[in-house]
Amino acid sequence: RAPLPSALPPPPPPPAPRPAPPASSSPRAGPAAAARADKKEPDAKIAKTEKETSDKEEEEKSAKPPAGSSKSGWKNWKKKESESGGEESKITYCHWLLKSEPESRLEKGVDVKFSVDDLKAQPNQTTCWDGVRNYQARNFLRSMKLGQQAFFYHSNCKEPGIVALVKIVKEAYPDHTQFDQKDPHYDSTSRKENPKWSMVDVQFVRMTKRFIPLAEIKAHHLAHKADGGPLKDMMLFSRQRLSIQPLTQEEFDFVLSLEEEKPH
Repeated sequence: RAPLPSALPPPPPPPAPRPAPPASSSPRAGPAAAARADKKEPDAKIAKTEKETSDKEEEEKSAKPPAGSSKSGWKNWKKKESESGGEESKITYCHWLLKSEPESRLEKGVDVKFSVDDLKAQPNQTTCWDGVRNYQARNFLRSMKLGQQAFFYHSNCKEPGIVALVKIVKEAYPDHTQFDQKDPHYDSTSRKENPKWSMVDVQFVRMTKRFIPLAEIKAHHLAHKADGGPLKDMMLFSRQRLSIQPLTQEEFDFVLSLEEEKPH
């Protein structure tokens, strides 16, 4: 070790004040600059952020009734808070429309075909309604009550339409396919302690007396928009891509009555 000095040296003089930056200098980086810097990050992260934002917005939207629904069209629908104290209210509806694909289509190498004949071939003509990956459709599943009836609707085929009636025989519970890595509906972000996705069990009730095609229902919908009939707000024509759709009592009764009429 070096010996200690006998006396401390005098302190250095204070530094001279720094000159102010010229007017053209860039400002100190702050939140806005950080936001601009974020835009330069790899596209993968930006895409992930956009997906997370989209999921959040979709979940927030799903807690609200569909846009454009009239007061009269929703008068039979009741709202109540979730028993689990979740972030949104559950809505109890009268009836439902469930879409399924009767023709073969591969999704991640798996055929997702499921027709009404496939349902009838199941043990006790009952199956779980799995694979729903839309927040609003999921919330509709969670709103279903034991014994409620639904139309079985053939979708994504040459002639879409209603072919049968089914009923809910088990209320919402976790969808097992979200945890199955071999399933096309696997969701790596879902956790067993807090599953994202739900399903219900449905049972075949009967075939409709005749096939009720989408084109026929749409013709009535357009007429009812003009004269205020029961199908004026039918979600089948405002949220066409939604695979689970609610029906008011009026909508259900009117559509079911079409099976008694001769096809147009």
